[in-house]
Amino acid sequence: MTAAELLPPPTVDAEQVKRIVGEVLARPEYRLSRPSLLDRVWGWALDQLGRLLDALGAQGGALVGWAVVLAVLAVLMAVAVWFLRGVRADPDIVDPVTGATGRTGAGWAAEASGHEQAGRWREALRCRYRELIAELAAAGLVEEVPGRTTGEYLAALRVSLPGADPSATALTRAFEAVWYGNAPASRQDVQELRAEAGEVRRHAGLRRGRSAVGAAT
Repeated sequence: MTAAELLPPPTVDAEQVKRIVGEVLARPEYRLSRPSLLDRVWGWALDQLGRLLDALGAQGGALVGWAVVLAVLAVLMAVAVWFLRGVRADPDIVDPVTGATGRTGAGWAAEASGHEQAGRWREALRCRYRELIAELAAAGLVEEVPGRTTGEYLAALRVSLPGADPSATALTRAFEAVWYGNAPASRQDVQELRAEAGEVRRHAGLRRGRSAVGAAT
């Protein structure tokens, strides 16, 4: 008796086997990944560049070849920059700096107090930073614009309040380290940021709860 004869009779026919195999291979983990549009453009450009260099090398045009290489690289860099400009952030991710512009400093302060009482120091740090930005915006010292980064706010402050640069830089870097660098936040971090924010307010002629320079007059 052969080995084939010892096997039990099949319970599924060939068509069922073919269908099951097709279903398994159709799963995402078995699909061949296709190169993106950028990958295809990059591959085509490199292929064309290689052909051009081969042609120039055969003719002895070394200097011309290098000039063409530099020109092509410049074009590719420009294309890459243009492509990356079109990449947008996930709309489900809340930007801690650019989101919810237009809120008052008092509103941010109230939210910060709630986080501080609950020991949520990371969120409290964010609200204290935004509290200061809102007050400075109300005073006309910075402009709250959707999409503006911490670096852009800092640059604006260096122009409008040059004397506050050390404190503005310190609180900005502290905020970035915690929120973007995932550094641990503590009560002391929030207190230090508030102290630096107080120095910025002093240079701006602002007092807590006041929204503009010389608001008492």
